[in-house]
Amino acid sequence: MVVQAFDPVVLGHRLRHLRQEAGLTLAALGKRIGRPASYLSQVENGRLEPRLGVLGELAGALDCTTADLLEPTPPTRRAELEIELDRHQRGPWPTTLELPLVRPGARTDDDVLEALVGLYQALPEIEVSRSGLESLEAGDRARMANIGLRSEMRERDNYFAEIEDLAAADLAAAGYGGEGPPTERDMEGLAGHHGFTVERVKGMPRTARSVTDTRRRIIYIPQRDDLSVRAARSVVLQTLGHFALAHAETTDFEGYLRQRIQSNYYAAAVLIPEEAAVGFLGSAKDDGDLSIEDLKERYYVSYEMAAHRFTNLATRHLGIPVHFIRTDPEGTITKAYENDGIHFPADPDGGLEGARLGRNWGARQAWDGSDLLHYQRTVMDGGDYWCVTYIENATERTPYAVTLGCRVADAAMFRGGDTLRRVDARDGDEHVDDDLHRRWEGVAWPSASERSFVLTALPSSSREFSPFPGIDLMDVYRFLDRQGGGAG
Repeated sequence: MVVQAFDPVVLGHRLRHLRQEAGLTLAALGKRIGRPASYLSQVENGRLEPRLGVLGELAGALDCTTADLLEPTPPTRRAELEIELDRHQRGPWPTTLELPLVRPGARTDDDVLEALVGLYQALPEIEVSRSGLESLEAGDRARMANIGLRSEMRERDNYFAEIEDLAAADLAAAGYGGEGPPTERDMEGLAGHHGFTVERVKGMPRTARSVTDTRRRIIYIPQRDDLSVRAARSVVLQTLGHFALAHAETTDFEGYLRQRIQSNYYAAAVLIPEEAAVGFLGSAKDDGDLSIEDLKERYYVSYEMAAHRFTNLATRHLGIPVHFIRTDPEGTITKAYENDGIHFPADPDGGLEGARLGRNWGARQAWDGSDLLHYQRTVMDGGDYWCVTYIENATERTPYAVTLGCRVADAAMFRGGDTLRRVDARDGDEHVDDDLHRRWEGVAWPSASERSFVLTALPSSSREFSPFPGIDLMDVYRFLDRQGGGAG
């Protein structure tokens, strides 16, 4: 059986509606299923996603079916308005326009909700934005959608219970034994479970990692020489994730990004199964020896996937808030997540992608060291943090740094948590040496290192243009000084 992903907010409203129809309080319903009222309150407010077993218990207690609870439509027009308002307020507009958040209560009239939802629906058509742009260009809309989704992931602790359940059900259907990494046979069984076969072929489109023929149910991927076994598993699973989650073609950036996040999550949940991984990580935590490298090796995945998968499980199962960053050699952020309170550099709208970390962050310090894993404690404006950084693709043309970190108070649970390397990154640590700048401004002409995409080095829309995008000019000036040419 394919378990469809569900919206926890809609589920919460349906649960509240059915509970009230049954004349039950939260406490009374909780007593029937052996759960505290506080737990049910979080479910009803869309903040907690119950497992399928709990849904079955709720359905039994309310004399309905699980399908009644998972019905994707809100139970009433009032519920529909509250859900729609919540979705709009988790999007980019409240931040962009500095709007206060409205939490509808029992005394909030339906007409007020209708008006608020109507105004939010009209906002995309408004020609002038808060930032002074005459319109939001496609790239800006994508960026703002990404900001909204990142906020949602933070609220969830980057954990999607419904996708975890789906991945576990699919693995069981494929015959996975429950320990260690899923095998190639498991992958074939999983594809077959969804009615697909996988074929390696020549002549793949250069811009596509995979191409799926949905009519013949074939997933085409590059030949083995062009795509390793490890990479192939990820590509196939990310593709299967779209079909397992019943994704349809989307016409907006928010929908596209959400689908990509969900399909990537599905792939990671299959490659690093929740139950086995939590047991493995829990033992390492008890020993004070948590290691992303060990997780990587155990499940035969990239360091980036292991680190990102760790963020899914760390808070929910280990009680550890964490942060994750992927950066290029200049410290430009290409992917980030945090729920441990760390403050990433960002543009005025809250966008992280394209922002550059200060030179004293571990993600940048790692490039100057020779260790495979760079451990560091960093003093920041918002507190003290520990991190480990690994350079992925170090011998290839486009290397990047993957960093996983936490508050220093939690560092003792990690291998390398006792590092003596301590760096101060307060006050932005991007001090401009005026004398150095005066000696070399207008004299230095650096050429940027090759990147996979020409726009990678370009600043976000809120930042001023540099004549050498992607270049750390102070590093260039220091280099020239060391060559003995700074006397002029």
